[in-house]
Amino acid sequence: MKPAYLSEGRRGPAQIWNSAPQLAQIPPIATASLVPAGARVVVIAPHPGDEVLACGGLLQLLSTLEHPLKLISITDGSASHPGSQVWPASRLSVVRPQESAEALRRLGMPLHSLKWIRGGFCDNALAAREAQLSPFIARYLQPGDVVFTTWRDDGNADHDAVGRASAQACSQVGAQLYELPIRAWHWPARESAAIPWHRARKVRLNSWAVARKLHAAHAYASQLMGDPEIGLPPILAQVLLERMREPYEIVFL
Repeated sequence: MKPAYLSEGRRGPAQIWNSAPQLAQIPPIATASLVPAGARVVVIAPHPGDEVLACGGLLQLLSTLEHPLKLISITDGSASHPGSQVWPASRLSVVRPQESAEALRRLGMPLHSLKWIRGGFCDNALAAREAQLSPFIARYLQPGDVVFTTWRDDGNADHDAVGRASAQACSQVGAQLYELPIRAWHWPARESAAIPWHRARKVRLNSWAVARKLHAAHAYASQLMGDPEIGLPPILAQVLLERMREPYEIVFL
């Protein structure tokens, strides 16, 4: 996850996630329509925890349906607190994987059978490594896979790079790609025209799935704490947690 350094305009109530009228018009889609029976699901997260923010509810549904699951964490998230003595990269490189394992446990993921790949790329620098990202991702895909990753126009450089690289890898291998917005929901409402609403579908979640997703997000203790000594706010800003209470997740077809 990346710091939610929202501008003053994005910090108020007029953000896309809580004010765009188009949200109410998004048609729902059943999990079975997204993922055919027996298909393997691959979730590609630029940073540890992006899978919870983007599709923690969907992951629960897919796990219940017993789809084979693979999670690819492109980075270990160790650059989330630049300049911090409390959360230096050396500490985060150990803590973040532990937080991810706990978050997945809270989601009810089958850790004994979940295939989890850690890419080891440096976060905050994925755009410069995009040429290496695509073949790395393709190495772990196979024809017929259903892949979920961050939207290539999400507005975060790492998210965008992983979205583009995943699209190229899926095209090369013959896998189905779906994109997930995270940061885009916190754009000012006036920018809602940039959202591809025609591609959006709504995966409905019950209250239990939403509660488990929030519980999983709170496993990321390092991301809930900033560093006041250097003026660094929490990476998991309150507005991100508020959005996660919505009873649905959005997928771009």
